[in-house]
Amino acid sequence: MSKALSEEDRILWNLVAKSAKPLKKPPVRAAPEAQKPTPAPQPVAQAAAQPVAPLPVSKPRKEHVAHKFDVQTRDKLSRGRLPIEGRVDLHGMTQDEAYSLLLSFLRRAHEGGVRYVLVITGKGSSSRGDGVLRKSLPSWLKTPSFRHLVSGIDEASRHHGGGGAYYVRLRRREAAR
Repeated sequence: MSKALSEEDRILWNLVAKSAKPLKKPPVRAAPEAQKPTPAPQPVAQAAAQPVAPLPVSKPRKEHVAHKFDVQTRDKLSRGRLPIEGRVDLHGMTQDEAYSLLLSFLRRAHEGGVRYVLVITGKGSSSRGDGVLRKSLPSWLKTPSFRHLVSGIDEASRHHGGGGAYYVRLRRREAAR
């Protein structure tokens, strides 16, 4: 009986699999490169000039913006008066792994009615400059995948991780119809 892995289990398995080292290296075989002749470009038939109807002008869509928290909300979170109901740590992950884990985590939290979560990205190493995940997270939350989940984001207070973590406010669930 085979059981499908959850998104988190798959990401964790990929992290473990990357750290595994093979016992014996297989022999390297060089495949011969076969050069295929490129076909000559075919002449393009000229279409008769016909008037083209202009496309209807639509209003530009308003870009989704995850707003920063107001001062009172941020203070309540940092002092523990508003509960942080979930947290996810993205340390040591590639951008793809972190994006997938974050999306699955926020979907589950949203389904569970969670309002505030802490996302830990890390600050990045000093040799490589700012952290890649730390820079990427705000732009990820503007993508269509996260639009219906996230309503706000702000940098966490010092005792919650400071520059290496973010508070994320999730949207309220719509009433079941």
